[in-house]
Amino acid sequence: MRLEKKIAKQRQRRRFRVRNRVRATGRPRLTVFRSNKHIYAQIIDDAAGVTLVSASTAEKDLGGAGSYQGNCDAATRVGETVAQRAVEKGIKEVAFDRGPYRFHGRVAALASAARKGGLDF
Repeated sequence: MRLEKKIAKQRQRRRFRVRNRVRATGRPRLTVFRSNKHIYAQIIDDAAGVTLVSASTAEKDLGGAGSYQGNCDAATRVGETVAQRAVEKGIKEVAFDRGPYRFHGRVAALASAARKGGLDF
């Protein structure tokens, strides 16, 4: 139990550290959440406290139920979709908030697809 609490505390510290650096930029932030089954991405305006754009593999268009959506291919689809929706709304510059996750695997795949889709961060 002590090890679990220590790991949870480290994750929380990492999340706060990353989020505070991202909020200091003043740009809307592209936030990533990954679970074992799905990956989610949102572009959030912290000044207004509003979600501007979102995409996830839980949507029927991007995978939905039935097949495994917790891999890099699914993350790439989500990154492309969130970038496309952001560009349609006129959002070009964002700050990437990886949260407590390391920048590799699914998180990196989502980020590179969002960059290719037209987002600058």
